[in-house]
Amino acid sequence: MRLSCPEPRLDCLPISLVPLNLNCRDEIIPILRALQHLYGDVPSRQKLLRLVGKDVNQSTSRKRGRRGMNYWEITVLAATRLGCNLDYDKLQDLAENHRRLRQIMGIGDWQDEAVDFDWQRIESNVLKLRPATLKKLNDLVAHVGHVLEPQAIASVRGDTFVVETNIHYPTESSLIGDGLRKVVTLAARMAAAQGLPGWRQHQHWLKKVKRQVWAICRASRTKTQAGKARLQTCYQELIQEAEALLQRGRQLAALLQAPENLSVLDPACGAGANELLHFVDLTAQVCDTARRRVLLDETVSNADKIFSIFEPHTELIQRGKQPNPTQFGHNTLVIEDAVGFVVWYDVLGKGVLDQDVVVPVMRKLQDRFGDKIQSASFDRSFHTPQNQQDLAKIVPTPCIASKGEAKGRQQQQEGTVAFRQARQRHSGIESAIGALQAGNGLKRCRDRSQPGYERYVGLGILGRNLQTLGKLLLDRDQADCQAAKSKRKGAAG
Repeated sequence: MRLSCPEPRLDCLPISLVPLNLNCRDEIIPILRALQHLYGDVPSRQKLLRLVGKDVNQSTSRKRGRRGMNYWEITVLAATRLGCNLDYDKLQDLAENHRRLRQIMGIGDWQDEAVDFDWQRIESNVLKLRPATLKKLNDLVAHVGHVLEPQAIASVRGDTFVVETNIHYPTESSLIGDGLRKVVTLAARMAAAQGLPGWRQHQHWLKKVKRQVWAICRASRTKTQAGKARLQTCYQELIQEAEALLQRGRQLAALLQAPENLSVLDPACGAGANELLHFVDLTAQVCDTARRRVLLDETVSNADKIFSIFEPHTELIQRGKQPNPTQFGHNTLVIEDAVGFVVWYDVLGKGVLDQDVVVPVMRKLQDRFGDKIQSASFDRSFHTPQNQQDLAKIVPTPCIASKGEAKGRQQQQEGTVAFRQARQRHSGIESAIGALQAGNGLKRCRDRSQPGYERYVGLGILGRNLQTLGKLLLDRDQADCQAAKSKRKGAAG
């Protein structure tokens, strides 16, 4: 039976009474204070645990099975993971040894041996949270903050930044090598498990592919005409070898999926064959782009390219900003209010520009907050003449910087006092983005797959919102304490 929240215990203080060290400047103190406040707010706690419970249980009943981690423990550990920018090993150590964290989770001093916080157990529970649920949890935290600061939503500012995927720098030769390594390893393992021939030399093939990839790396360093010819020869040999191995992989997958073989083979082979075909198709696509670009001397658009075999959703983003003018990941839109709560975030799809999203997003925000937003500022990447007109109908004081130095200067001179103040305070969104990247792990996503990427972004935003709520509460508890201090200035000044 899985509980929603911890049961009262003699060896543990009530969560609302757990004392925190207010003179400690560690980032975990505001997070624990925010979680403490959420637990004490009964309607918010019930809504939070209901959302988490739906994801954890899914279609099963919480009344059956072994007693796993309760919903509150999962929430606390999920918030702490990127709130403090931890990996699962450090999170396990905190869950086992940090006394205040354990008390906030409702774990008593007599439960040392009864509670297991293995990092794999923590990971498997945290990964059950869906990205859509994390958006609702962030909305809930922002709502609780707005109860304390009702005027915070009057002024918002937004911008986009790139959260990189966890990949190496992609070249076509390295991607072909990654794909063949995965295809050959999977195929050899399944063939050995089912006693099928044809993959005895898989280690030799892998070594041969590695030598060919190294030869391409050496040839690419030479910029002469002879070096270019040698590069084409090396690519041709690698592509021919890849096509032969991919054909073998397709034949094995067809054999495993044949209807007459399903009754005698392991049922898990069907899923394994699908995974094999997935990597075969991705590797074949990279081989095609390599042939077109290197051998046929065509210009291949980024839309036709794959930048990672393991994270195929990755897109190339050329922002032209130093020190990383080219990044691999996804654009992420964040909008924060006057206090610092991120009231909206979204991972933008491939090819979606900043100017395409600002108007529909602001309409949704105004509807959600009952037309309480009075000022909204965005960078010049969101500017189009139509966006300026549409945003003026949504927000009383729109502030989107015009493109071009002359137009920007004219806009600044002709703008109202409220416009100039919003423009002056807009740079604070860069501080919020810097805090998300440096303090909440949103520089580079460490989780896998596109749903994992979106979940990771949601956990980072949740950690930031809880820190903001915690500092707001700590400032009310004891204004001069070290834990409440912040160098950031809000959008309201």
